[in-house]
Amino acid sequence: MSCILSWQSTKTGADHKAMEAPIIFDRHAVRLHKARAARLQHTVAPILTAAADILLERLDDVTRPLHSALDLGGRGIIAPRLLARGMDVVCSETIMPLPHTANVPTVCADEEWLPFAPQSFDLVVANLSLHWINDLPGTLSQIRQILKPDGLFLASVPILPTLRPLKQALEMAELALSDGVSPRVSPLPTQQSCAHLLQRTGFALPVVDTEKLDLRYRSLTGLMQDLRAAGETNALKLRSRAIPPRMLFPAAAAELATQEDQDGSFAMPLHMAILTAWSPSPSQPKPLQPGQFTHSLEEALNSSTLPDTTP
Repeated sequence: MSCILSWQSTKTGADHKAMEAPIIFDRHAVRLHKARAARLQHTVAPILTAAADILLERLDDVTRPLHSALDLGGRGIIAPRLLARGMDVVCSETIMPLPHTANVPTVCADEEWLPFAPQSFDLVVANLSLHWINDLPGTLSQIRQILKPDGLFLASVPILPTLRPLKQALEMAELALSDGVSPRVSPLPTQQSCAHLLQRTGFALPVVDTEKLDLRYRSLTGLMQDLRAAGETNALKLRSRAIPPRMLFPAAAAELATQEDQDGSFAMPLHMAILTAWSPSPSQPKPLQPGQFTHSLEEALNSSTLPDTTP
């Protein structure tokens, strides 16, 4: 493996940004939730697998050879697929041990402090693993640094309006039962903000498109069980530690019931931004700077002729 562990390699300006980043998520709670979810992951494996398949389809269009890969928080689903493509794979997980990664070199590390040397990998893949990070620009900067020149970054990120029906149902129920609302659903980015992040952190040729997994549930209980099994329960720093009102979840369930179809289920789709970007390299195509064009738009329009459509 060309991968080299090096805590010192990440001690750059990104560290100072991480210290200054607003603390939105309780990272200790995130780790506890993921540890609790490890034994329940099989119940949501079809969702994680579907997201992984959508993400890795992008590799089918890549002609550049990719030999070494980092699976960042793939929970044992991404690594086997990369191994099947003939790559040397290293996994980085927030918690240990994970039985699904037993046959792959695995590092236990926080996504905000990646312990890898610069230019270690041809590919970094993050499948639904970046949305609990406080300093996401800092993490993306580190990912760009550990990629080799012209290395590929692939990621899927939940974006709005994912879980919006749940957020609205909980807020309406809590307003009816008390004088205010508590933050209970994590804030998510938009497709546009993901594109801005890639540009801000220096990636080349960034592309952000969207995919949707159509998920349906017959009860709020089933939805909450899946969120718990995926390690996606509330880890906001400002979350309420008080016991919620006894009628909060029954009232929220009643609100969601108003959105049920004839089969008795309600929609809770997973909207994802699929991020594709490259580590800068001199060999990559560069856009022309202003004033470098050889033909003006006026010349192009004047020289163009419309086809004759006369019958």
